[in-house]
Amino acid sequence: MMLKANDPALRTWVDVPAGSDFPIQNLPFGVFRKGDAAPGLCSAIGNYVINLPALATHGFFDDLQFDRQIFSQPTLNEFIALGKEKTRAVRQRLSEILDDDRESWDAKELAEYFLIPMAEVQLLLPVHIGDYTDFYSSLEHATNVGIMFRGPDNALMPNWRHLPVGYHGRASSIVVSGTPVRRPKGQMLPRAPTTRYLGPVNDWILSWKWALL
Repeated sequence: MMLKANDPALRTWVDVPAGSDFPIQNLPFGVFRKGDAAPGLCSAIGNYVINLPALATHGFFDDLQFDRQIFSQPTLNEFIALGKEKTRAVRQRLSEILDDDRESWDAKELAEYFLIPMAEVQLLLPVHIGDYTDFYSSLEHATNVGIMFRGPDNALMPNWRHLPVGYHGRASSIVVSGTPVRRPKGQMLPRAPTTRYLGPVNDWILSWKWALL
């Protein structure tokens, strides 16, 4: 059953560019900071961040029966811990606030208080990540790594196609988009073996990750 907040027919009074990643049907949750202010929870629509603490201060979530201070936390962890029923209720309320056809929430007059241009804020790592499991599920990635270790004739291990390969991931390696990443160094042996040396790695695989919380 489709959630009301995902209805393709919804239209918003906010100016959202065509092809935006954040139409009214896709209201994500994140964490932001503006200037030197304390971080807080947010959503997004178009090119704007939706300041959830500001909406909470004006009473938009009072009937949802949880402490409004949940929106002033530095991560989403406590908000997520409220459970799907509560987080979906918040997303539905945001959808109602931004819906051009609804008059029950007259939020347009307060838009300058809770809509902030994305270019004016810093988006932060949204959750505290204690640990995670990385599933080795991409054929192309597994093949490329296998070639590096075992050569092209034995790139994939015999059991790769028959069981979900997972391994422990290092949580400290997860950073926000745009964070500078240093090219790692390693010990290498040139193709014409002489002396091993330590230096920036020649082969560096960058893989795209999709996380489920």
